[in-house]
Amino acid sequence: MSVYRFKSRETGDLVMLEQHGKRLLEILSKDPSGPGVLLHQQMPAALQAIRDAIALEEADQKKQLEEAAARGDVPPDFEQVSLRMRSAPFIEMLQRCEQAGVDIVWGV
Repeated sequence: MSVYRFKSRETGDLVMLEQHGKRLLEILSKDPSGPGVLLHQQMPAALQAIRDAIALEEADQKKQLEEAAARGDVPPDFEQVSLRMRSAPFIEMLQRCEQAGVDIVWGV
């Protein structure tokens, strides 16, 4: 699968490149190797897991920048698009589906 297509009855399809969709599914402790479903009852925990991963990534990047500055090294390069930005459409989808009480599926 070269892309992940997340579908729900509440929103339009959300298409992500494989590496980014896989990362989100791993954050959610979902198997990225095949079709799956995120039940609307699981969405509050999913939202929190993504928010925690964003906070962890940002704290790690800040630490790396501070350590490089303390050593006088060149600051490390990070991905141009952060997890916060990349996950924003998925977070919106989760919030809307949670409110509507509908599930999200992929790989079907």
